[in-house]
Amino acid sequence: MNNPTPAELDILRIIWSLGEAKVQAVNDELCKTKPVGYTTTLKTMQIMEQKGLLGRKKDGKSHIYFPAAEQQDTQTTLLNRLLHSAFGGSKSRLVMQLLGNEKISTEELNDIKDFLTKLEK
Repeated sequence: MNNPTPAELDILRIIWSLGEAKVQAVNDELCKTKPVGYTTTLKTMQIMEQKGLLGRKKDGKSHIYFPAAEQQDTQTTLLNRLLHSAFGGSKSRLVMQLLGNEKISTEELNDIKDFLTKLEK
């Protein structure tokens, strides 16, 4: 898998949530947080298809785009690259860095504790 850029990840998150979408629907979602031109979104999605991040199918005169990989698979690949490149493969260093840098909510902390408890069993 090619490394998605931050803009491509924004598009992937939208398409993962929608399942599939036309460029206009993706652009409308992107514009809810920052102004993005339709042609910019179109070009980015075309590049993403060339990179193998998206697939597309014909729908009349337009195209419907869909993710080429499942969200969890993409996230796992990206996380593993970060783990090995920035933390030398040390999961504990990655987690300590992540949890030590920002305030974590009680709910998230409880979720992490529950997850760790399940791992220990």
